[in-house]
Amino acid sequence: MISLRNVTKIYENGAEGVNNISMDIEEGEFVFVVGTSGSGKSTLIRMLMKEIEPTNGSILLNGIDITNLKANQIPYFRRQIGVVFQDFRLLKNKTVYENVAFAMQVTEASPREIRRMVPAVLAMVGLQRKAKAYPNQLSGGEQQRTALARAIINKPPILLADEPTGNLDPDNARAIMQILKDVNDMDTTVVIATHAKDIVDEMQKRVIAISKGVIMRDVEKGGYSDED
Repeated sequence: MISLRNVTKIYENGAEGVNNISMDIEEGEFVFVVGTSGSGKSTLIRMLMKEIEPTNGSILLNGIDITNLKANQIPYFRRQIGVVFQDFRLLKNKTVYENVAFAMQVTEASPREIRRMVPAVLAMVGLQRKAKAYPNQLSGGEQQRTALARAIINKPPILLADEPTGNLDPDNARAIMQILKDVNDMDTTVVIATHAKDIVDEMQKRVIAISKGVIMRDVEKGGYSDED
């Protein structure tokens, strides 16, 4: 499903994001990528969504080497992944319904399919009563639920999340993680970059720990180590 081989990322200022990392994530896995700020976990997520390019190495998703994609192929590749960010990145001039529907519109889904799918996904994330609200009328937790609904509306096989609970209180953070678990239960591969120790410890999923751009620990089922 996801395979990295000898991947290094060096930024223009000389900073090293990741250093010669190799890893495999199988279809349907739920994986936490953990580490302190600057450890390289966000660099990894950004490379997987092809927001930035590796300096060396190869990244394969579903057997396709995305490091070799042409510019006109990238939008189609991105339809295979859903992405959730810490800062939500909602369209401020669109309602909750419209934010989620927009993700289907860019894939040229029919109006009928949009009318069928959007209410169902909003119900899944508990926002069916907020469909007409705008982002500035929502709490942080509700904004993140909207972002999550947008990320999963097209049923992507892979869901990437970069610090999805970073701006949320503990109760909202756990609610978001429960939704992500439910998404994973529907066979979506979920990869989450986080430093939320309590959540990682509670979930007991696969943990890949990165420090200074290097994978230090990869356990099939575990928590957050004091060394992470």
